[in-house]
Amino acid sequence: MSKRFNATPEDRFASGWWTFGRPGRDPAVGRRGRSRRAGAPLAAVLTLVAGAALTGCGQQRDGDVYTVLNSSTDESYHRWDAQAMARCGKQLGVSIEQQSVPAAQVMTKALRMASSKSLPDIVQFDASEMPTFAEAGGLTDLRSLGLGTDHVPQGIVDFGSYKGTYYGAARSVNTLALFYDKDVLAKAGLKVPTTWAELRASAAKLTHGKRYGLALSAGGAEDGVFQFTPFMWSAGGDETRLDGPRVVAALDFWKSLLKDGSLSKSTVSWTQADVNDQFMAGNAAMMINGPWQVETLNTKKSLHWGIAQIPVPRAGEKSVGPLGGAVLTVPNTGDRTREKEAGRIVACLAGEKEQLTYALNSWMVPADERAAAVWRERVPELDALADQVAAARSRTAKLGAGWSGVSLALQSAFQSALTGESSKTALTRAQQRATSGN
Repeated sequence: MSKRFNATPEDRFASGWWTFGRPGRDPAVGRRGRSRRAGAPLAAVLTLVAGAALTGCGQQRDGDVYTVLNSSTDESYHRWDAQAMARCGKQLGVSIEQQSVPAAQVMTKALRMASSKSLPDIVQFDASEMPTFAEAGGLTDLRSLGLGTDHVPQGIVDFGSYKGTYYGAARSVNTLALFYDKDVLAKAGLKVPTTWAELRASAAKLTHGKRYGLALSAGGAEDGVFQFTPFMWSAGGDETRLDGPRVVAALDFWKSLLKDGSLSKSTVSWTQADVNDQFMAGNAAMMINGPWQVETLNTKKSLHWGIAQIPVPRAGEKSVGPLGGAVLTVPNTGDRTREKEAGRIVACLAGEKEQLTYALNSWMVPADERAAAVWRERVPELDALADQVAAARSRTAKLGAGWSGVSLALQSAFQSALTGESSKTALTRAQQRATSGN
C-alpha cells in the first residue's frame, strides 16, 4: 500500500497558448449531444476522496485488466475508444476495458467508486472538473509516472494541470465557433459577420418565418456557460467579477438578440445538441457550436455549412473562446505498480499516432503539436476553428476548483436575465452567490 495514503489531509492539499502551424474542449464542452454540468461541490469531493484514501488500498484487481472510466456513451465514440484501447492493450500486453457513463455522471461515478475503494485505473474527466478531484488529493502526478510534455504546447499542459502539477493528458481539444448556412447567407447577400453589430444586423435580416437568424445555448447547465464565455471574454469581462460592466455588456448583447426576435425564446432551455438540431432543420441560419457537431452536420448533404470565428465587440479585437475537452487522469489508488502501468496506457492513448486517429474521427484538434500539424493539412475546412482555438482559454485557469460555483451562478443569471430581469441585477446576484458559495 502506498505511503501517500498515510499522509495528512494538509499534506495532500499541498501536494500560453500556441499557434497553428504548430494548437484548451470540457464544454467540453462536449462531444456531440453532450450536456455538461458544473462539478460536484468541493466539500463533498474532499470528504469522499480523502476518506477513501485514508481507509486503504481497496479491492483486489485482475492484474492484467485495466479499467478506464469515460463518457463515451455515443456509439461512435465508444467504438473509437474501444479500438484505441485494443491497440494500446496489444502494444502493452494488457487488457483495457472502458466503463462509459453520461458526461454529467463521471464525477458522481468516480466519487462512488472512491468511497467503495474501487476506483478505476484511469478516469477521463472533463478538464473543468479535473481540478476538483485533484484538490482532494485523488489524482497522481503524470510526470511521476514517466509522462512527458515535450510536444504539448504550454497552454494544453496548463489545461491538464492544477496548481502546477500535471494531472491530465489531453488527446484532443476544442472550442466554439460560428457556424453558418452558406446558401442562406448568399441568398440574403450577406457576408459572414465579424463584429457584434454585424452579427446583430445579420441575425435580424436572416430571421424570417420559422427561421431564426441565430441559435445558441443559454440553458441552465454548463452548455450555456460554455457558450457565454466567448462573449464575456472577448468583451474583456472576467469570471472573477461577474457583475463587472463588460460581463453585463455581454449578457446585454444576448438580450438584444432576443429582443430583436433573432433568437428563439427556447434558447434558455436549449443544450448545444438542441442548437445543432435547429440549425440542421433549417430553423436557424447561424449557430454557435463546436466541432463535435461536424459528424452530424455532414450527414445532411443538402446543408452547405461554413465556419468562422465568433464575432467580437469591435473590429480588430481578438475572439477569445473557451478551451474545451477531456483529460486522461490516473487516480491515486495506492497501488504504485498499477498506477505506473496506467500511466503507460495514458501515454499510449495520448500519443501522437492515437491522437491523430482520434482527432480525425471526432473533428477535434490534436493536443500534440506534431499530430496537430498533420491534422491541419487533412481538414483545411476547419481553419477558422484552428484560429479560434489558438486564442482559447481554460475555464478553470483563474479559479481552479472554484469554477463550479461561478458556473452555477452564471446559469441562474442567464435564466433570470433572458426572461425579463436586467443583466446588472442578475449578475450582481450571481457574483454574490459565487462569492458566498450559496
